[in-house]
Amino acid sequence: MPRDYYEVLGVPRSADTKQIKSAFRRLARQYHPDVSQEADAEDKFKEVSAAYEVLSDDEMRARYDRFGHEGLNGASGFSQGMGGFGGLEDIFDIFNSAFGEQRGGRRRGPSQGADKRVRVTIDFIESVFGVDKEVEFLRLESCEDCDGSGAAEGSRTVTCRTCNGSGELRQVQQTLLGSMVRTQTCPSCGGKGSSITKPCRSCDGSGRRRQRALLTVKIPPGVSEGIQIQVRGEGDAGEHGAPAGNLFVVVHVKDHSYFKRSENDIILDININIAQAALGDTIQVETVDGMVALDIVPGTQTGKIFRLRGRGFPRLRADGSSSGRGDQLVGVTVLTPTNLSEQQRELFSQLAETFGHDISPQRGGRGWFERMTDFIAGDDK
Repeated sequence: MPRDYYEVLGVPRSADTKQIKSAFRRLARQYHPDVSQEADAEDKFKEVSAAYEVLSDDEMRARYDRFGHEGLNGASGFSQGMGGFGGLEDIFDIFNSAFGEQRGGRRRGPSQGADKRVRVTIDFIESVFGVDKEVEFLRLESCEDCDGSGAAEGSRTVTCRTCNGSGELRQVQQTLLGSMVRTQTCPSCGGKGSSITKPCRSCDGSGRRRQRALLTVKIPPGVSEGIQIQVRGEGDAGEHGAPAGNLFVVVHVKDHSYFKRSENDIILDININIAQAALGDTIQVETVDGMVALDIVPGTQTGKIFRLRGRGFPRLRADGSSSGRGDQLVGVTVLTPTNLSEQQRELFSQLAETFGHDISPQRGGRGWFERMTDFIAGDDK
């Protein structure tokens, strides 16, 4: 699971826009791959950029504060593969003067592979216990013919004439603050500073080819609709040996014909006859674990809710492990018979004489909806 975005930027949840931007500038200078020497600088830079993209937008921040990372599915550019930040060029205006001269003529190294996203559908029971699913998708893989180099056999490397081997083009701009240096990747060589005389015919010199991949993904127990599972290193291959991107598997859970989910609890509605309700009975009800005995107490009314403990969904922790299971809530509806035999009608007539015919309104009672709300909240006494 991604880290909390406020923790990433090191700001409190009450931070204003100025504090968030200030924290982002400081961390972006610290971790930008063209400046930082730390081994994981690029990953940290992406994490910081994702946090800033969400927390600097009022609408996305409100959604994140309410629903966490799951509330950002499809809303954040970063969650779709850094769509909102294309690299240094897209955020350069925020802290232009901090980099200008430091980057000098430094070449851009091979780019990490892009992240991929694939959707997988599982059924309700599989979402309870987990399942291994095969997913098929297209991705860029290292070209086998040139071993990812992009060069055909016998090809040689020549210095790029556009940038004279620096990999970058620099432009000096005069502003009110003085001279500002803006640097961009050389469009001719893509920042490598050189080119090959004879590109590989299979991949047109890119070193990568689009292939169909088939992968088995482990879906953990207790997953809910829309959750994303990250599989590291299974996205697009990086350029010329750079690390591969990641695969994000978005889970869709199909509805069950009679089970429903409420957080970690499973809800099941059943019907019983009037005799079972009045006299009580022991019946068999279905759970995700199989049939279980349930004692119907004498005098059960429509709307009565019974709790089967430990028959719900696993309670997932942030690290993907689970801690116990929720419960199954069984809501009862007492059916009034409509097609009585002559014998049944005679028996009901005799019974009716003992009850009388007076009708009294309910006073201060709690309805079925309120009782179900109490059960979900754990107040079932």
